[in-house]
Amino acid sequence: MTRFGYTLMTEQSGPKDLVRYAISAEERGFDFEVCSDHFSPWLASQGHAPNAWTVLGAVAHATERVDLYTYVTCPTMRYHPAVVAQQAATLQILADGRFTLGLGSGENLNEHVVGKGWPTVVRRQEMLREAVQIIRALLSGALVNWRGDYFQLDSARLWDLPEVPVGIAVAMGGTKAIEKLGTDADHLIAVEPNGELVAEWHSARQASGLAGGGRVVGQIPVCWDPDRDTAVQRAHDQFRWFGGGWSVNADLPTTAGFAGATRFVRPEDVADAIPCGPDLDAIVDAVRPYWEAGFTDVAVVQIGGESQDLFLQEAAEPLLSALRDASGKGGGDD
Repeated sequence: MTRFGYTLMTEQSGPKDLVRYAISAEERGFDFEVCSDHFSPWLASQGHAPNAWTVLGAVAHATERVDLYTYVTCPTMRYHPAVVAQQAATLQILADGRFTLGLGSGENLNEHVVGKGWPTVVRRQEMLREAVQIIRALLSGALVNWRGDYFQLDSARLWDLPEVPVGIAVAMGGTKAIEKLGTDADHLIAVEPNGELVAEWHSARQASGLAGGGRVVGQIPVCWDPDRDTAVQRAHDQFRWFGGGWSVNADLPTTAGFAGATRFVRPEDVADAIPCGPDLDAIVDAVRPYWEAGFTDVAVVQIGGESQDLFLQEAAEPLLSALRDASGKGGGDD
């Protein structure tokens, strides 16, 4: 059976609200929760960007059952990988073993703020691979000295290690990423329901003799609302950046850049790409390609910070029931 999650989207809600939504999502029956890790929102209309790790620490303390993911943290520029390893170990202790560290090569929007420029995608993937190696070494409890191509550590050691090891999920978007990063990941994060990519990742793991299939984690935006027109307008206002595709989204540096790049995107264009309104069957149909492609975990992004309470109170439970019923008839495996 496919597992279904709820997205704590830091770009559209403040920290106290995010913790409150996390508690409510657990109560409604979501299996896991993912938390975005941004320094800036995509668009100014979203209006928020609290620190993901602080939020997740509070969520870990306030929840009991749901698994937690960073979705995703970039461990190469804004954070040194040693800092990410320490954060992950501490959060795993607070979460009593429910945390998975989701990592990716990042977006210019969030990483340029530290003044180190923005590397090419090839270099970003190389940096990410080295960062994952460092994080694994530190999570083993070893004293680590490191002189790599991109990072340096001097006598680094984590003093508080969790009893349950931290699993590492890595975002990958194509064959080259699989070749470079596939065997470094316990779990795969992918932005599209691409069955060929999932198969390539599993094959790469098997060829390297890695045990177990690992989880495949995806995410999909929806804009549920009792009124479809309201939903379409909200999705256009806050999520029209989504249509740019990852190659564009990774490279634009500011909210003004995203506003400019999407100024000709129409509400109907957004509605064609994102299920909007009260129709739960439309949401199920939009999620279906993920479990058909072999995704084991799919997180829903409800668009609009102001809409979260209504979504969780009125739509979450019937939506989960519909998703589980549909995926159980032809869904992915655990």
